[in-house]
Amino acid sequence: MGEIARTTHVLVDGENLDATLGTSILGRRPRPEERPRWERLLQFVERQFGQPANGLFFLAANSELPMSFVQALLAIGYRPIPLSGGPNEKVVDIAIQRTLVELKNRDSDVVLVSNDGDFVEQVTDVLDGRRVGLVGFTEFRNSAFTQLIPRGLEIFDLEYDVHAFNERLPRVRIIPIDEFDPTQFL
Repeated sequence: MGEIARTTHVLVDGENLDATLGTSILGRRPRPEERPRWERLLQFVERQFGQPANGLFFLAANSELPMSFVQALLAIGYRPIPLSGGPNEKVVDIAIQRTLVELKNRDSDVVLVSNDGDFVEQVTDVLDGRRVGLVGFTEFRNSAFTQLIPRGLEIFDLEYDVHAFNERLPRVRIIPIDEFDPTQFL
């Protein structure tokens, strides 16, 4: 009998990334061609962690299910998790927190895709020897995650490391001098 392959669970906080992209980076609602190519994220995680990735895409769906988006997620290998709750409940955050707590009891790795500091406690708890990654926009990542790097948290940028976008985003970032190319500014 063959050994069961270890899995990396990829927990996507779609709301957080969409809000960061729209509000903080673009200053408007992103056009379809400006949104992340989510299939590239799964491919990146599989390459980076060297094992299958289980993509879980959490989304708030209080009034109706965005069927075209759900179907697109299913087609590229994600498991959409549409959630509903009361008017003041952050249903996506609650579900991701519960999932991180449950993962503590499983022999698997995890990648959280969010900039949200609401997950710092649960991410800290799964830093117990397994591989744990965080994907988001570096300049908008909650600073508390940086303190977890010495404990083993691996940090990746959705644009610069994952290459999840077809177009370059209008971001301002600190550029390591070895990466500076003046032609990008002239």
